[in-house]
Amino acid sequence: MARVKRGVTTHARHKKVLKLAKGYRGRASKVYRVALERVEHGLQYAYRDRRVKKREFRGLWIQRINAGARAHGLTYSELMCGIRRSGIAVDRKMLADIAALEPEAFKSLVDQARGALGSAG
Repeated sequence: MARVKRGVTTHARHKKVLKLAKGYRGRASKVYRVALERVEHGLQYAYRDRRVKKREFRGLWIQRINAGARAHGLTYSELMCGIRRSGIAVDRKMLADIAALEPEAFKSLVDQARGALGSAG
C-alpha cells in the first residue's frame, strides 16, 4: 500500500480556520489550536444570535410603539387592541417606523384605534 502524505489537506484545513479567525485578539488569530476553539465558539454564537436578534428587534419595536402610543394617551396594549378591532393590517415593524418617522400618520392610526375601542367597549 502506498504511503499517504496529508500535508496538503492539513494545511488547507488550518488555513481555512485561521482565515475565519482573522481579527481575533492575540493567539486566537495566529495559533491553529486556539483559533479552532475561538472559531467554533464564534460560529455557535452566530447561529444562536441569528434567532436572538429577531426577539430583540421585536422588543425594540414594541418599545417604540409604546412610546408613541403614550404620547397620544394610550398604552401599547390598548393601541394594539384598537388596531386589531379596526381591521388595520400593519405589523409591529411598520408601526414602529411610522411612530418614529411619520408622527401625523401615527396619530391618525391612534385615532382610528381609539374609535374602534370606544365603539366596542
